[in-house]
Amino acid sequence: MSGPIVRSRRFEAERVVPPLPSRAPRIVLTVVFTLAAVTLALAHPWLFGGTSWFAVEWQRPYWLFALVAVPPVWWWTTFGQDHRRPRLRVGTLSALTDAPRGVRTRLRDLPGILRSVAIAMFVLAIARPVSVTGELSAEDEGVDMMVAIDLSHSMSAVLDADPRELPESFKAKLGKVRPTRIDMAKLVIQDFIARRRSDRIGAVVFGREAYILSPPTLDYTLLSKLIGGLRLDVIDGTRTAIGDSLGTAVARLELSEARSKVVILLTDGDSNAGKFAPEEAIREASRVGCKVYTIQIGSGEAAETQVGVDPFGQPIYEPRVVPVNPELLARIAKETRGQHFVATDATGLRESMHAILDQLEKTRFEASAAHYQELFALLLVPGVVLIGLEALLRAWLLRRFP
Repeated sequence: MSGPIVRSRRFEAERVVPPLPSRAPRIVLTVVFTLAAVTLALAHPWLFGGTSWFAVEWQRPYWLFALVAVPPVWWWTTFGQDHRRPRLRVGTLSALTDAPRGVRTRLRDLPGILRSVAIAMFVLAIARPVSVTGELSAEDEGVDMMVAIDLSHSMSAVLDADPRELPESFKAKLGKVRPTRIDMAKLVIQDFIARRRSDRIGAVVFGREAYILSPPTLDYTLLSKLIGGLRLDVIDGTRTAIGDSLGTAVARLELSEARSKVVILLTDGDSNAGKFAPEEAIREASRVGCKVYTIQIGSGEAAETQVGVDPFGQPIYEPRVVPVNPELLARIAKETRGQHFVATDATGLRESMHAILDQLEKTRFEASAAHYQELFALLLVPGVVLIGLEALLRAWLLRRFP
């Protein structure tokens, strides 16, 4: 008799246990919390970015593919928590199911939601959104110019300079060797470049032939570095092709839209090579409307040139005559409405370049540059705030047990 009665009572007990609550309210609440978190996270970018988001460009769009990981993270940090809870086998849960449920129980998925939305904001920030807010038009005064630098062997002659005017780094490099014409020419040209602000400057080097070192550019740092690295042995310096150098510089400026075009020609020799006659180069410069400023380095008299070193390592100098054609240089400057200068020392060379700076005619050209507004910080801030809020909720209000 006892056996059937016990089974009946057990069956009756199982029937009276209330069913587990439906998950539908939790799902609805989780979706609502997610939409609210997304809305709050996007409120900051919208308030501070506004319509900039309509013209957004993603600099690293490949990072957007990482957004596919957000839904799995969202599920794993909310409903997936149920599968990771420690479990304890007990006889019945009827007492727990009948117990009252507090507000914190319904908010248990909120930390996971905040973490998921924060990760999405971080991914969007890493993709680096920028907004093209328009073009900035800045009018400035300037000219387009080419500097033609003589690299013939005669530029190895000594050019006297006041040691106090030489930079310390240059003195250490020279040591016991006296500065040469090419050394001082490079220093003066670099100083000339450093004094410009809105002129596009290019460079031509020439010996037996002429070569473009740099087209007209506003990148003064790169141009100064290129000029500082020049040496007399980089090209054939056995001859001096003044016509080719001037023709090459003028040809490079012919395509320029600047109203004022200038060539600065530095040389210490006579035109004795090249395929382009100086007279033809003068005509081309006049046709293009290019002014030519010529700087004659040296007077054509004998100049000391290093020919070797003695057994004690001291440099040996001998006077050598370097022929120069001041009439040709003066004619080039006159027929192109420029000016001719003669520099017999480093001070004269520097003053010649400064005089050219003072005489350079100004022109206005419009430089347009697209203005980009970085927007990643507007996404990064709400992501950090959400992560901080999640940490506070987990540590203070919504701690799980165990």
